[in-house]
Amino acid sequence: MTETKPSLTSDSDKSDIPQHSWINRRAPAWSRGYLLLARADRPIGTWLLLWPCIWSILLAQGNGLSELRLDLILLFALGAMAMRGAGCTYNDIIDRDFDAKVARTAQRPIPSGEVSVPQAWVFLALQLLVGFAILIQLNTLTIRLGVASLLLVVSYPYMKRITFWPQAWLGLTFNWGALMGWTAVTGSLDWPAVALYAASFFWTLGYDTIYAHQDKEDDALIGVKSSALALGPQTLPFVIAMYSLTVVLLALAAGLMGLSWVTGALLAVAAIHFTWQAATLDTEDTNNCLERFRSNRDVGFLIAAAMLTVHA
Repeated sequence: MTETKPSLTSDSDKSDIPQHSWINRRAPAWSRGYLLLARADRPIGTWLLLWPCIWSILLAQGNGLSELRLDLILLFALGAMAMRGAGCTYNDIIDRDFDAKVARTAQRPIPSGEVSVPQAWVFLALQLLVGFAILIQLNTLTIRLGVASLLLVVSYPYMKRITFWPQAWLGLTFNWGALMGWTAVTGSLDWPAVALYAASFFWTLGYDTIYAHQDKEDDALIGVKSSALALGPQTLPFVIAMYSLTVVLLALAAGLMGLSWVTGALLAVAAIHFTWQAATLDTEDTNNCLERFRSNRDVGFLIAAAMLTVHA
């Protein structure tokens, strides 16, 4: 008889699956596991994936609201939902053995047995098909960039096994939309998009390092690497540096397009928000880390407003 290895931490109330979410209350039983795989009840990941796309579209389109590309914003929003779900599904497939050992992730659909691995692969394929159907509505360069991003997506789950900086790989992967939004509007790449991509990269390094502190104890026990483990007590100065670079590069991207005083003022408000995150961060409090991580959705709104006013 084979003995099942117990999880390193096993308190059910530590699970990252909200027990009172709309999925548990309203979704048909057959769909529950798949919706949880796609993190349909936790839209923060979709927001963080979408914001760089929106910033880039707004920066590239010119003339603020008068030329607002709602068609592209809608396509990228739908694409972000599909690809965020696909990314989460893929990560859960690859990380299923690790997830089973950690209380926060042990109740996810695959380690809990709610969804089998073959079923998860089929669900992943369906989400990728949806994402591809959306992608081919865009111009040729954007399609090529979208396909190229899959190399980063496929590699990402393995980074935590080989480097203490999987957050850097996530930054490269998660913010690819900063390039794609620009090319979807202009049909070419230019320096403002590169600066925006770099800003988004450092933004992700900041917020995902905060997020990684939730799992640092279990990660250390099971041999998973993260920037939280690499930095330890140096996390706060690192986060401050990453957020500072984010604001500087956002200002550079906007400046290359004709920075207005309104844009500068809104970026200053975003900088204040980043300052609040750093000033109140407690890396030993998981709820504190999660709250500050989620607050980056609000920063996204502020930066989007700033990009909308660049040409004002």
